[in-house]
Amino acid sequence: MKIKSSCLARPHAKLKLSRISTDDTGGFKDQEAAQAQLAGHRQQLANLQDILYACQKKAVLIVLQGMDTAGKDGTISHIFSGVNPQGCDVSGFKPPTPLESRHDFLWRAHAQVPPRGMIKIFNRSHYEDVLVPYVHKLVPRKLIRQRLEDIREFEAMLADNDVVILKFFLHISHEEQTRRLQERIDDPDKQWKLSESDFHERQFWDDYQAAYEELIPATSRKHAPWFIIPSDYKWYRNVLISQVLVSALSHLKLKYPKPTMDPSKIKL
Repeated sequence: MKIKSSCLARPHAKLKLSRISTDDTGGFKDQEAAQAQLAGHRQQLANLQDILYACQKKAVLIVLQGMDTAGKDGTISHIFSGVNPQGCDVSGFKPPTPLESRHDFLWRAHAQVPPRGMIKIFNRSHYEDVLVPYVHKLVPRKLIRQRLEDIREFEAMLADNDVVILKFFLHISHEEQTRRLQERIDDPDKQWKLSESDFHERQFWDDYQAAYEELIPATSRKHAPWFIIPSDYKWYRNVLISQVLVSALSHLKLKYPKPTMDPSKIKL
C-alpha cells in the first residue's frame, strides 16, 4: 500500500520529535478555510466505508496514539461522524486487567482486531505495553526490543490476512498540553475528563518522547505505516488524518459485490 504523505514516518530512520512541528497548518489560513476539505473527506470516507462493509474483502485497523490531551477522542468524533456505526467500532486500552496480565501482551489487542468489512479504531493500543514499561523501567530493555519485534510480526500477520493498518501519532507540544489541561481545570463541563494519571505521567514527558522516537521507526512498515500528525491545531489534525484515510481506502479499489440474484427478473 503506497500512501504519499509528508507525515509518513520512514522505517529505521532516526527520529527526533522536537524537530517536527506540532503547530503546522499546511498552508490553511484558519479553521474555516479547512472546513470544506474536511467535509469532503467525511463524505468520501462514508462512501468508501459503505463499499468496505458491503464487499467484506478487507478490514481496516486505525491506531491512535499520543500524549494525554493529544485529541484521540476528538479525532474519532470529528472524522467518523458520517460513517455508518454498523461498520465502525472503537476499542480503548487502559491498564491490563488481572486476566489480561496473565496472557501475552498482544492477547487483548488481537481479540479486538476487526473482521473483514469493518473499521476498528484503537484509542491507545498494544503500543501501551511498550511505552509504559519503557518510561517507567518496568522491564529490561531487551524485553522492550523483543516486544517491538513481536508487534512487527503481529502486524505483518494481520496484513497477510487482509487487515489494512494505519497508525497515527498525534504530535502536540508541551505548551499545548498545558493549555488544554488548564482549560479542563477551568471548565466545570470538562473536569470529568481529568485524572490523576494526566498529571503524574506529565512529569515523564521527555521519556515518553524518547519512547516514541524509538518505537515509531522500529514499527513503521509499508504494510503498517506510522504517520506523525501535527496536532496543536485540532482542525488541521482532522484534515490530515481524514486525508490519509481516504487515500488508503481509495487505493484498495474495492467494489460493491454482485447481487446474488438477477434484479431484472423481479416483478413487484
